[in-house]
Amino acid sequence: MAKSAAWQRKEGKNPEGGLNAKGRASAKKEGHNLKPPVSKEQAKKSPKSAARRKSFCARMEGMKKKNTSAKTARDPDSRINKSLRKWDC
Repeated sequence: MAKSAAWQRKEGKNPEGGLNAKGRASAKKEGHNLKPPVSKEQAKKSPKSAARRKSFCARMEGMKKKNTSAKTARDPDSRINKSLRKWDC
């Protein structure tokens, strides 16, 4: 049976949130166009990255409310909360 790509499995994920080098490489091989997270400081410098950050934070907050259980939403180690921390949401 064929394995799924590394970015979908634990070996391609960074424990602090996001993907590690192996995960990014496997996602790029599948044609994904990955860009790094945008922090508040970076958003102040560029209106384009500020818009991208605002869009991401709004989308992920909505996912957190609709698609996660109450336990996952409060868990600081959940993937969604790790990504929101990386983006300073």
